[in-house]
Amino acid sequence: MSKVNIFKPVEQKSRSAAPAPPTDSAAFHAVVDSRRSVRVYADDPIPESVMEACMDAALKAPNSSNLQTWEIHHVVDAAKKAALVEACLSQPAAGTAPELLVFVGRPDLWRRNNQWMLEAFDRAGTVPESAYQYYRKITPLVYDQGAFGWRTPFKWWIPRWRGLRKPIPREPIGKWGMRIWAHKSTALACAQFMLAMRAHGFDTCPMEGMDSARVKRLLGLPRQAVVTMVISAGKRAEGGVYGAQQRFDRKHFIHRH
Repeated sequence: MSKVNIFKPVEQKSRSAAPAPPTDSAAFHAVVDSRRSVRVYADDPIPESVMEACMDAALKAPNSSNLQTWEIHHVVDAAKKAALVEACLSQPAAGTAPELLVFVGRPDLWRRNNQWMLEAFDRAGTVPESAYQYYRKITPLVYDQGAFGWRTPFKWWIPRWRGLRKPIPREPIGKWGMRIWAHKSTALACAQFMLAMRAHGFDTCPMEGMDSARVKRLLGLPRQAVVTMVISAGKRAEGGVYGAQQRFDRKHFIHRH
């Protein structure tokens, strides 16, 4: 197999925009501006078709290397739901919600999903060799931490040495680095789910206030799994939004260089 330069720079020349599906920016900003974290929900149920559509939207979120190392656990069993509310400290955002979902990062599944990508390429039959090389060589190099983490010291020192001469990826490193890596992608799915719910006229509340160990036991998750957040969903009740939205001055957060 010939060597492929996966990160070959794009030729510097004038490029025209390619056709893309039309969008409605006003509708999108209306969804963004009306999304609030709802603390108390009305009794109105969410149609199953809406739940399915919004979970599907979440799974279309951008993610690292398209490895999709996430899971959505939609808790519908009454007993499990009651236990999940308790694990969420019995806060009203959980206790009054018609629907509860747990978004979970699965860094331990990168190898399985990496193989799925290669199999999808085989089925497509039109994937460039550089894409094959990426999933055959680059992803194992970046994400494989080795049995018992034996690669971790090398992943710490080698980038620092090679990085003195040229840019080089430096993360993820070790078990904790892989957890952070999975959290990043899963958080993008969380955001996409909440915007999809608002687009359908429903509301959400992301919750980090929970006992993640109890949540993992409740759902039967493996040790390597990480609970990114619990999200409740429903229609906002009267007084369910606690006051006007507070945002600090954008000058503190947006920087141009």
